[in-house]
Amino acid sequence: MRTPPFQLARSSAPGLCDACCQPTESDLRASRRRARLAELDSHLHCSVIGTCLSTGELRKLVPRFTDLDRHHASDLEIHHAAVELAIAGGAGAKALNKALDERYSGAIRRFDAARDTQALLDLWNEALKSGDIPPAYWAVMSHPHATIAVRQSAFGELHMLSHLVGAANRADIRRLVALEAENQELREKIDRQQARLFELSAERDASVRQASEHALQLAAFGQRKADMPTAQLEAEVERLREKIEDGERRLALHTSRREAAEQRALRDEDETRALRNKLGEVQALLKVVQAECAALERATLGACDRPDVRRRAMEWVSGRRIVYVGGRPNSNAVLKALVEAAGGELIGHDGGIEDRKGLLAAALPNADVVLFPVDCIDHDSMSMLKRVCDRHGVEYSPLRTASVASFVEFVGRLMIGARGGQASAPPPSAFCLRHG
Repeated sequence: MRTPPFQLARSSAPGLCDACCQPTESDLRASRRRARLAELDSHLHCSVIGTCLSTGELRKLVPRFTDLDRHHASDLEIHHAAVELAIAGGAGAKALNKALDERYSGAIRRFDAARDTQALLDLWNEALKSGDIPPAYWAVMSHPHATIAVRQSAFGELHMLSHLVGAANRADIRRLVALEAENQELREKIDRQQARLFELSAERDASVRQASEHALQLAAFGQRKADMPTAQLEAEVERLREKIEDGERRLALHTSRREAAEQRALRDEDETRALRNKLGEVQALLKVVQAECAALERATLGACDRPDVRRRAMEWVSGRRIVYVGGRPNSNAVLKALVEAAGGELIGHDGGIEDRKGLLAAALPNADVVLFPVDCIDHDSMSMLKRVCDRHGVEYSPLRTASVASFVEFVGRLMIGARGGQASAPPPSAFCLRHG
């Protein structure tokens, strides 16, 4: 995103600030208390809810104020409904605000010690270094001394952390081979431990049988040696007692070892299950990235000496009018050139950051399909897209990212669907600025 979804704070000379930015008396009175969730800028609700409240908490809370089914609604629908509740205010926003205050009461008390913006920023920077982001983010956003500049600074740093998470996903792909090798090693380790458990169990059973045999021998020996001298008989009994005690000690030792081995085996199974789940997620992401790379390679193959290959890769867009909402200026220019080279028309709109939103509503009825990247579009534009497209019967579909590869891979899927007589576009969905 080249610019944030709101105007940045400007430092100006005294007396030259805009009248709308001058604090009123009611603002000065309100500054003595913490800000509520509904009082924050609507563009901050997505980051606050997505960062500070888990999906489980939202799944319990949101259905109380909406028509969503907590068991069947997707995580995205739950998150989007929570953002709309926060924007609308009312009982839903109050419940979300109460949940945030109760969960992060400790952080709120710690940040209450800040009496100016500099002290507030110092506490926020300490939280960034320690990695304890969610409590600090809500405490900063709702603090009485949090100015527009402070909230923009915290939002920007949190936004950049989301980019770092995306880079970590690419690093996970590189660690895929290492995870597979580690998974195989853990399987072999579990097999060895299971074999050892069987051996310990056999040794324990043998020790029990040996102790029982010794007890029977002692009883028989006592009957046979009834006429033996008392001193000799007591010595023999003492020797047999020590042997039994030694057998019991060995039995206890093997039992403790077996229990420890079973606990280690259970821990290793849990670790293996977690690694297998993570491996599945990485493999799914890898397949998506590979499909996008293959589609982009087909579209750009022979870009200089074989333009017919590129036209065949993009032949679906020929004669069609595509409206592309959101994205980045550089990649949007490349997409426009690809579509026009294939005989189509691509109308771009940034969702209302610089272009007027009225132009977007006027362009949608004449479109064959409306596309938007989920990582570069805000809630307002997405909601308006859904309403207008449903009203005029225009198909719309999200793209995974604002990259050229995602666009080309989507066009390739539409081509395959059109050739097979299937519906070319997937069902519409709702997406937010940070979570897709």
